[in-house]
Amino acid sequence: MATDTDKIFSEFKEHSVAEFFKKNRQMLGFSGKTRSLTTIVHEYITNSLDAAEEAGILPEITVKIDEIDKEKYRVSCQDNGPGIPKKHIGKALGQMLAGTKFHRFAQQRGQQGIGASGCTMYAQITTGKPVKFVSEWDSKRIKGEISVDVKTNSPLLNVATEEENPEKKHGLYVEGEFAECKYDRSSFGVYEYVKRTALANPHATITLIEPTGERVSYPRSHEQVPKKPMSVEPHPLGITINDLIEMAHHEPEFTQLSSFMQNRFARVSAAKVQELAALVPDVDFRRKPKDLAWADAEKIIKALPLVKWMAPATDCVRPIGREQIEKSLRNILAPTFIAVTERPPKIYRGGIAFMAEAALAYGGQAGKKIGDTTGGDIIRYANGAPLLFDTAGCAITEAIKDIDWKRYHIRNFEEEPISVLVNVASVYVPYTSAGKQAISQEEEVYQEIKNAVMDAARELQRHLSGLHREKDRANRRAAVMRYVKQLSKDMTELADKGKADVLHKKLVHLIETKYMGQIEDGEDDEGKGEGKNGKNGDDVEDEKEE
Repeated sequence: MATDTDKIFSEFKEHSVAEFFKKNRQMLGFSGKTRSLTTIVHEYITNSLDAAEEAGILPEITVKIDEIDKEKYRVSCQDNGPGIPKKHIGKALGQMLAGTKFHRFAQQRGQQGIGASGCTMYAQITTGKPVKFVSEWDSKRIKGEISVDVKTNSPLLNVATEEENPEKKHGLYVEGEFAECKYDRSSFGVYEYVKRTALANPHATITLIEPTGERVSYPRSHEQVPKKPMSVEPHPLGITINDLIEMAHHEPEFTQLSSFMQNRFARVSAAKVQELAALVPDVDFRRKPKDLAWADAEKIIKALPLVKWMAPATDCVRPIGREQIEKSLRNILAPTFIAVTERPPKIYRGGIAFMAEAALAYGGQAGKKIGDTTGGDIIRYANGAPLLFDTAGCAITEAIKDIDWKRYHIRNFEEEPISVLVNVASVYVPYTSAGKQAISQEEEVYQEIKNAVMDAARELQRHLSGLHREKDRANRRAAVMRYVKQLSKDMTELADKGKADVLHKKLVHLIETKYMGQIEDGEDDEGKGEGKNGKNGDDVEDEKEE
């Protein structure tokens, strides 16, 4: 029996995270030729945007794609960010789960430390070639190549030259050759990804040079670097028992549970701790945090919702912004109507703050073009980064589809010239996979997305109601005007006096005055159907849903 057991466990081995992702590359987004190329561009652009914004620089990014052979491309990305110092290049471009973002409680597009290193690995497993780089940092210009030691998840760095940079230029250039890829202008391709990135980042200038040599550029429309998100502590609402236990047991510098909670959670004051202690009198808040047992932690977690907490701080979350979204939609889609809404910050599992913002664009170039027809289009973002894939399993898609669009005068969402933009901004976006292309259907996140879209839909409803009223008035006016000329002639003949053309002018004036009066009355009466506080039936119903 012992021999059999030894034989079973003789194959027991430890594997590196890089080796795991090499065998499961689809989890990083490398699962299809078009998607793989889009994933590469996505990772490089998001890193460039984050780096530039962190340094307070207005981003300028150029992506160039050259076709080397069938389903084989050279992808290069040049940015004007701060560059990467030599001692960090290896980890930034050639080591999985290494980076500056995962441990910080502040919002950034990248959050796992996988993206650029994943691209380096994909280059070497599909073409056998390392990724080239040029980093201009402070007074240095470093040029070389990098690959990943998959067995140990460590970078293999080869610095070719290291020279002075007297002009103190700054930025990072990366270039890699990738096979098993495909470039096209589909709704899942690089072209669409760059377009949507520009839509959500009006402060950035982004240029794409396609394999055909065609240059597509999206100049910035906003001349200010977005405010940098601040690192904050988690909010007490939303944390789990395990979260509390792990945090408490790793805080040896605090001698009491009460001081630990005041310093390691946002919005927790001494008064709030006293209030919490009154709700769980059998829990000693003077004990050391490391002595907190599961049973006591469970009591505290159950009592947390009974305390009235201040709303989470917004310093750690940075939405795209109403003004920026509206500018981008007007520049790129040129719609006839825009509605933008921004919800206040909320909390989901883990005490993590998040915000949902939504925009509706109607008419113009809004909507998805399918042949000669136009249908509803869902534009999804997480922290300002486009989500093009895994549409069906995303909380944004499900929330939008769950809305009764007929209430807002949209008879069939799939057949209307409408684009719905939703961005979820959070310290940690609850992605469904490491590929970061769909948001998990966390109950709080899902409901906030739905509420944000419904807020915008109510504005669209009022706009469409006005158009319908105007169209109805125009139709009735046209119907009456068809008979005015004949009526003028017949009346003058029957009365045997007056002139038909004079009567015709008077009747036209009477009709025009009547319909103008209807327009004015309609505007005055527009709010009469609302209830108290200016809320109509839809508002009340949506509040119940919220």
